[in-house]
Amino acid sequence: MAKTTKSRSAAQTVGKKRSAAKSAARSSARKVVKSKARTAAAKKPARPKQRIAISHHREEDFKADGLRAYAKYRDLGIANATHGLAQAHVIRLQGPCDPAEVSKLHFHDVDFQMVYVLKGWVKTYMDGQGETMMQQGSAWTQPPKIKHMILDYSDDVELLEVILPAEFRTVELKA
Repeated sequence: MAKTTKSRSAAQTVGKKRSAAKSAARSSARKVVKSKARTAAAKKPARPKQRIAISHHREEDFKADGLRAYAKYRDLGIANATHGLAQAHVIRLQGPCDPAEVSKLHFHDVDFQMVYVLKGWVKTYMDGQGETMMQQGSAWTQPPKIKHMILDYSDDVELLEVILPAEFRTVELKA
C-alpha cells in the first residue's frame, strides 16, 4: 500500500511540475504580449499639447470665408487649440434659401462630423437616411464620406458643427 501511495505522490508531483511549467510558459507568453502592446502604444506619435479655447459671441466674428458662399462662419478656435485635431464653428446659412445654389450633393473626407441646430430649422438629405427636417435642438452625425445635401432652411438658422480633423476635403458630386 505504501508503494501505491508513493506512486500517487510521485504522479501528483510530476503533474504539479508540468502544471507549474505550463503556468510559467503562459505567464511569460502574457508578458511578451503585454510588452508588445506597450511598445506598440508607445510608438504612437505624440500630439502637441492642447490648449484651452474660449470663444465669446461677437457678431463681427461671423465671416463669409468658409466652405459655402451662402453661409457665414464663426470659428470657435478649436482647430488652433487642438493643433488640427478638430474644428468647431457656428454656421449661419444666409436666407432666403436658394435650392439651385444650396442643394448640391457632396461628401466630406472626414473622420467625424456632428451638427447641432442652435436656432431655426434645416431640411437635409443623407444617403441611406433620406430627407429629414432638423429643428432647434436637433443633432446628427454624418459618417465619413456620406453623400448629403441641404434642401431648405429657415432664414434664421444657426448650426454648431464639429469636425475631425480640422483640415478636410469636400467633394461635389453630380446628382
